[in-house]
Amino acid sequence: MKKILIIGATSAIAEHCARIWANRGNELYLVARNEERVKVIASDLKVRGAAQVITYCTDLNDIERHSEILESAQNTMKGVDIVLIAHGTLSSQKFCEGSVSETLNEIKTNALSTISLLTLLANQFEERKDGTICVISSVAGDRGRASNYVYGSAKAMVTTFTSGLRQRLHKSNVAVVTIKPGFVDTPMTSEFTKGLLWSKPYPVASKIVNAIDKKKTAVYVPAFWYIVMIVIKVIPERFFKRVREF
Repeated sequence: MKKILIIGATSAIAEHCARIWANRGNELYLVARNEERVKVIASDLKVRGAAQVITYCTDLNDIERHSEILESAQNTMKGVDIVLIAHGTLSSQKFCEGSVSETLNEIKTNALSTISLLTLLANQFEERKDGTICVISSVAGDRGRASNYVYGSAKAMVTTFTSGLRQRLHKSNVAVVTIKPGFVDTPMTSEFTKGLLWSKPYPVASKIVNAIDKKKTAVYVPAFWYIVMIVIKVIPERFFKRVREF
């Protein structure tokens, strides 16, 4: 039985990961902002077989509370084996372009709050010399696009940070798994037109759990995004700047 901390537990992908772990009889500690929603999820996970489900509600942009969150999870479950960081927002790019505060808030939510948690977790896991830290980044972080470069910049920061963290913690037997999903049909993307490149949350969650089980490194989900992003990254900048959408 594993003791699993899920940060951003009300996201569609995180919820499906939690269902898989609940079916295995694991202990789950759910951190989310929406108290009503996380309680509904917790009840469902108990029915599915989770050994224990604890909830903790907070705004993860309140970085000063991060130590308290992690300490609570550690003390309540008597240790943590796996952490999944899955919180985030997808603000309007146009809105960000016209607002410094919105841009900075987007970066704080999707990058700085995650980096704060990772810094604290890294020290805990390094001392223990075991465990897995998994973070949901995005293919959007591989190269900036006009349509979402604020969000993409935040995810690029997370991807780079976890790459360095993975190298640092390798000698301590701590796995750092970076997940790079492509387009996923979730409430956060409800206003987008869906096409052939879009995935549903459950298959993505299944691949995330598999990546954690196998302690992989950086994983594109679905796998075809690895090829797509190789092509996108090798386009020379003088041509790429003319490509507005793909």
